[in-house]
Amino acid sequence: MKRKIRTYEDLEREEQLLEELLRSQKELIQIEIGLLKHQLKPAQMALQFVGKITTRDTHNPLITQGANTVIDLLLKKFVLAKSGWVTKMLVPFFVKNYSSHLIADNKANIVNKVASALSNKNGKGKPASTTPGKEN
Repeated sequence: MKRKIRTYEDLEREEQLLEELLRSQKELIQIEIGLLKHQLKPAQMALQFVGKITTRDTHNPLITQGANTVIDLLLKKFVLAKSGWVTKMLVPFFVKNYSSHLIADNKANIVNKVASALSNKNGKGKPASTTPGKEN
């Protein structure tokens, strides 16, 4: 609806109304964007999962190689022993890719656990005895 502007005050009032309308439209757009992001969250998570099982994270080659060896041993030899060759090829591929991302995401915890397992302490926080049968 067009309003007739006859005076300078009418022009200023119209400017204020248009600025308020612009602010409310910007807020409405922000709300709509937030709602759209919320609605697309499941699709985003699905795409991230597909990305993780189809690509490999190469930032931790030693840990990843160790995990790959364990996955090959467990899956190919035991879990998938009686399955077809396609399954024996595809399932370990996807599991290795996903585990590389899982390892990259939890690298600090894995390194701490490995370091504590390789440290000179027994389970009680005291150094392990160097001589059998004697405690320090």
